Parts: sequence; structure tokens; C-alpha cells
Amino acid sequence: MRLDRFIGNHSEYTRTQIHRLIKSRCVRVNDILAKSPSVKIKTESDVITVDKHVIRDRGNVYLMLNKPVGYVSATVDADHPTVIDLIADNHNALTPTTFEHLPPIASLQVVGRLDIDTTGLILITNDGQWNHKVSAPNTKCQKRYRAELAQAIADDAKARFAEGMQLKGENKNTQAAELKILSPNTAEVAICEGKYHQVKRMFAATGNKVVALHRFAIGQLELDNTLAPGQYRLLDEHETNLTLT
Repeated sequence: MRLDRFIGNHSEYTRTQIHRLIKSRCVRVNDILAKSPSVKIKTESDVITVDKHVIRDRGNVYLMLNKPVGYVSATVDADHPTVIDLIADNHNALTPTTFEHLPPIASLQVVGRLDIDTTGLILITNDGQWNHKVSAPNTKCQKRYRAELAQAIADDAKARFAEGMQLKGENKNTQAAELKILSPNTAEVAICEGKYHQVKRMFAATGNKVVALHRFAIGQLELDNTLAPGQYRLLDEHETNLTLT
């Protein structure tokens, strides 16, 4: 791993500050002055110090958040609040207890995405490899949603979801999706992809409109029903593995 990335992931220093510290000869790797931000380090064995203070690996964290309406699934956005803002707003209050080892906010990344008006389960981590495994379409990690429709669900909708359908602007059909009808106007949908507005566009292709959409599960991990909208908590090791099954 690059030296500047390691320090950034495990401290409160910004990228600019890190580069200045290295240029000012304040950063050492195994007691040897670091000459470049891009120097490769061994995270499991090298000792990194900044102004004689050891930068310790805080490890990977995995968070489950109950996303409310009005927040975008991004780290930064010029026009709307983000799910990372929800973490940042509560970070100081929660850090002394449950989130003692939460890494810097800047190192967190959103796993997949939900539309601004879609609610429910979203995952946040500083582990890029795990993020890819959960969000990449070829890993077949299933995402499950509960949808409320403007009209009664079409009789052929279940078959069309299962067969896959070509959405407007797409070259390939969607992968097979599961549709479970709960009532004339509500259904559960399970997909393994994450195309733009996919669930909404699939229902639109059947002549219907989604008026409310809530994601309640990723893989075998279900949203903790004790989390109010905007709240989040750490996942344990067992729960992180549930997202990959």
C-alpha cells in the first residue's frame, strides 16, 4: 500500500497535509525518513511515524445504515446531503463508545447505491475489496427490495421479471429477477444487478410506477429493524459474510 494512503486511512490527516509532512521530513518508515508519498509499505510489519507518533492500522470497518429519503449514496455531493454526512454528523457523539475505532470519515466508501428517494439498507466500509465483492454484478450478490406501486401489478410481471427484460437505453436484457407479489399494489423484488433506477424501470416496462421503494436485504444480511432512518451500526464478522451468500 502507498504510504500516503495508509496514513490517510488511519489518521485524521488530509492528503495535502500528508504530502507536506513528508516534504518537511516528519514522516518515517521503520525509523527511516520517507522521501515520497508513493513509497510502498508493508502494512503488517512496517512501523509508520508522523512527528514521532506511530500511525496504527485501525483495521477494516463495516457499517449498516438505514438510509432515509433525501440522501444520496455518495461520499460528497454539491447539491444534496450524503449518507456519509449521516456518519459524520453522529461520529463525535458515538466514537467514545461503540465507534471507538471508526476510521477517518474520508476513508469511508459507499457500497453500491440507492436512489435519493429510496430508503433502507446501505453498507459503508473502508474495505475496497469487500465493497467490490458485494456490489459487482458478476458476484451475484442479491439485493432485495419492497416496492409500492401506483397501480395493480400486471399479471405477466412475475414472468417478465424472471425472464429478464430490455430496458430503455440498455443493450442487454436484465438478469433474471425474482418478483413476489404481496398484495395488488405491493411486491418484493430480488435482483443481482445495480443498473440505474433498475427496479423502477423494470416496473415502468410493465406499465406501472413505483411510488415507494425500500431495500431490506443484501445477500442474507437483513436491515436491523431497530435502526431508525438515519441510524447506523457496526457489522460483526458473521454479518459481513452474510452479504456474500
